[in-house]
Amino acid sequence: MESRTQDIARQATTIAAAVFMLIAAAVGSGAFGGTSVSELQDGALSASGSYLAPAGPAFSIWSLIYVGLVAYTVWQALPAQRANERQRDAGWWIAATMVLNGLWLVTAQFLTLPLTVLMIAVLLATLSRVIVLLNRRPARGWAERIVVDGTNGLHFGWVTIATVANITAWLTQIAPASWADAAEVWGVVVLVAVLVIGAASAVITMRIAPALATAWGLVWVTVGRTTGEPDSAVIAVVAAIVAVLIVVAGVVGVLRRRRAASARA
Repeated sequence: MESRTQDIARQATTIAAAVFMLIAAAVGSGAFGGTSVSELQDGALSASGSYLAPAGPAFSIWSLIYVGLVAYTVWQALPAQRANERQRDAGWWIAATMVLNGLWLVTAQFLTLPLTVLMIAVLLATLSRVIVLLNRRPARGWAERIVVDGTNGLHFGWVTIATVANITAWLTQIAPASWADAAEVWGVVVLVAVLVIGAASAVITMRIAPALATAWGLVWVTVGRTTGEPDSAVIAVVAAIVAVLIVVAGVVGVLRRRRAASARA
């Protein structure tokens, strides 16, 4: 009886978290009359806010992530998923990621840039926990692979590159003018770090979705640095190379998972 009560509480909490996320996203994005995201924080979060800011179209991935999270919310609420052990492990954490997702936009709209950095870092850490928990048990069927693993993988991969963009936007705002000459160098250093983190994540978690989402952001960094301001051919080329290598790492991860599954069979 206690487990059943906890399961129902988890399902209800996830529904409430999804509703909060959607409302907060609408408020935070300026849908109800506030400032648009590109103009928030004196433009720091726009496509020209830093050398590592993706071009505007990159952010369309949020629509896919939101659709996936809504689909997940409906799926996890089904009676058949009430006692799903993977949901018992990760469901509360996934609900937390939706709350944090909404809070980031609200923070960007009404609070300060440093607090957006803190919020997105906590979101990334929570998503990392979700991925670790999901890896403990295999998905049961394609529906679960898509709405649970796929959605949370995309969320994790995109927030990885979004965190980098958020931090660099903040540093760009507070850095002394004398640092500008070294901005490209530091941008390349950060991209190398993204490569190490993204590739390691892909190989260890054996998932392709995070790699694809991170690569998507990097491709649009390339576009942003070649078609907008600030322009940088060096960062554009490095971002493109890192995107390709992360996808390759994702493919390697998937192949590792398939070999492991074959060995168990």
